[in-house]
Amino acid sequence: MDARLNLFGSPVAGRFLKHLVSASKGISDATLPAATQELVKLRASQINGCGFCTDMHTKDALAAGESPVRLSLVAAWREATVFTEAERAALELAEQGTRIADAAGGVTDEAWANAAEHYDEEQLAALVSLIALINAFNRVNVIVQLPAGDYQPGQFG
Repeated sequence: MDARLNLFGSPVAGRFLKHLVSASKGISDATLPAATQELVKLRASQINGCGFCTDMHTKDALAAGESPVRLSLVAAWREATVFTEAERAALELAEQGTRIADAAGGVTDEAWANAAEHYDEEQLAALVSLIALINAFNRVNVIVQLPAGDYQPGQFG
């Protein structure tokens, strides 16, 4: 399977992706725990049906020492006992932020308040930015049907 568009061969796509990657580096340096960042990226990617990002963030999380059990339960995090309350709050915010079009009111006050109980203002800023960013990456990859399965941890950085 080939992608519909060679993102790396297009000057326009290359410039756009360069800016997304730059934004990503700014978020990864935040105090939001790295494990939480990977869980959020994985969950949004699952919701959006982005195989490439699901593959990438699963493999990156495993390479960083994340548990295969936790990764396999991200899609069912509400019923899983392996996530902290803070991670659960981040996953809820990620789901609601990803599914904005499905909810008339967007992100609920309850979800925001729950996240704010666990994260300081800078971490919340990183979390909001991360949710927006992974959704942008997901949309690009889904639109061009970027194939999944061949990603190697650390491949892009």
